Amino acid sequence: MTETWDDVNEQVKADWKDDTTPFERVYEIVEQTHDGQSAAEIADRALVSEPTARRHCKTLVNTGFAETEPDGQTTLYKRNSDRVLMSRIRELREEVDRPELLDSIQDMKAEIRRYEDRYDVVSPEELAQQLDADETEGWDDLTAWRTTRQNLAVAQAALAYDEASHQLVV
Repeated sequence: MTETWDDVNEQVKADWKDDTTPFERVYEIVEQTHDGQSAAEIADRALVSEPTARRHCKTLVNTGFAETEPDGQTTLYKRNSDRVLMSRIRELREEVDRPELLDSIQDMKAEIRRYEDRYDVVSPEELAQQLDADETEGWDDLTAWRTTRQNLAVAQAALAYDEASHQLVV
C-alpha cells in the first residue's frame, strides 16, 4: 500500500501531538508567527482547543516571548520582535569576534556606498520610486541593499551591545 502525502502529514501531526505538550506546541507556533494570528488560528495549527491556545498565548505574552495586537474584536498573537532582534544580536556576538565584526561592518558600509553610487540615490526606498517594473537587476539590487542595511544595523547593535557589556564589567 502506497502512502500519500496526506497520510504522512497526518502521521507527523499525530507524532508531534504525542511527543509534545499543548504548551510546547503553542510555543512553537507562536515562535514561527511573524504576523499576528488569532487564538483560534493558533489552536488549529497547534492541535489544541481555542481556550487552551488563548491561555498559553497569554502566558507567552506575560513572559515577553509574544506580543499582541488588536484586530477589531479579536486579539492577535505573534512572537515578540524585540526578542527576535536580541536573539540575532546575541547569536552574532557569540559567533563572530570583535575584529571580524568590525571588518564586516566596514564591508557592508562599502556595499551600501556602491548601491548609492550606482543608482545615485541615498536609500533603497528612493531607488524603489525610480525603478520601472521590468528592471529586474534594479529590483534584485534593491532587495540586496535592504538586506545589507538590516544586517548592518544588527551588526552595529551587536558591537554596541558588546561595548556596553564590557563597560559594565569594568
